[in-house]
Order: sequence, then structure tokens, then C-alpha cells
Amino acid sequence: MSAVPVGLVAQFPPGSRWLLNVRGQDIALFNVDGQLYAIDDRCPHAGSSLVSGRLDGKVIQCLAHGLRFDLATGEFRPGSKLCVATYPVSVVQGQILVDVSASIHREAKE
Repeated sequence: MSAVPVGLVAQFPPGSRWLLNVRGQDIALFNVDGQLYAIDDRCPHAGSSLVSGRLDGKVIQCLAHGLRFDLATGEFRPGSKLCVATYPVSVVQGQILVDVSASIHREAKE
């Protein structure tokens, strides 16, 4: 497993978001009601940062052009070819781990 420790759950309460650099990749990490989500911080449309976007439940809205992405699936809308990469997040002994080598949604679905 190539997950990288990024912080402690105790320091990352629900409603928190962090911009991380994990192995050279900018990753946005969100805690939505106790569920952790990690996505590529760049909007696939124009490259704008997503970490500071408007969060509505588990959907992040890019501030540049208003595109909305599901934090769990990375999809712009179900079945869309436009999506953002998502990464597995786990918690081991209170430590948050993000595995950037195992993108769940690196490329859009056909």
C-alpha cells in the first residue's frame, strides 16, 4: 500500500477542508459529516482550485465556472465524461492516509 499519512482525524473535524501536496500532487481533502473524501484539486475544465469551492453536501462547486463534482465519484454528472480524480482515504490509528497512486477515477468513463 502506498498511502501517505496526511494528518490526524482529531485535527480534521466535520466541515473541514485541507489543501495538501501529496507526492507532488495537489489534493483537496474534505470531511463531510465524518466521511473523508480526497480529490484532485484542479477542476478538469480549466484547472481552477476546487478546495475553496462552494460545498453543498458532498458536491463541490468550482468557483471559476460553476461546475459541480461529486466528491465520492468525481463525476460532473452521472455518466459524464467530465470528472475529477478521486483517491482512497483510510484512517489507521487516528491517522488519515491518502493513496494518490490508486486514483479511483483518473479518467472519464466511456
